[in-house]
Amino acid sequence: MLALAGLVAPAHAESREITGQAGVLGEWEITATVTERMVGGTKEFVGPLNLKHVGICTVDGPEEKKGELRLRVSETSTRVTATLLIDGTECTYSGDLKADHGIMNCPDRRNVPLTLSIK
Repeated sequence: MLALAGLVAPAHAESREITGQAGVLGEWEITATVTERMVGGTKEFVGPLNLKHVGICTVDGPEEKKGELRLRVSETSTRVTATLLIDGTECTYSGDLKADHGIMNCPDRRNVPLTLSIK
């Protein structure tokens, strides 16, 4: 489940660990460490993003990609949106705190399921 409710409460900037999976079969493992910041009056959680292909199709070890996660949690609903910068490509994510997943959309690719959780 997208357990991000804990992101809304802190009065000062704290680091949070985000983990998840992307892909139809959950073949990409996602990890990120994010810190709160204010951007144009909106609370955003930003930090480095790592994706690791954990599917059985790897040949020379798992493929890994690096990027940045920018996560925005609505203060009036359970909606979550994010921007994932992955190897220079900007992908978007939209999900709901009460749902167990959302959808990631990258240019020139089909939409894929994405699950996220907070540690």
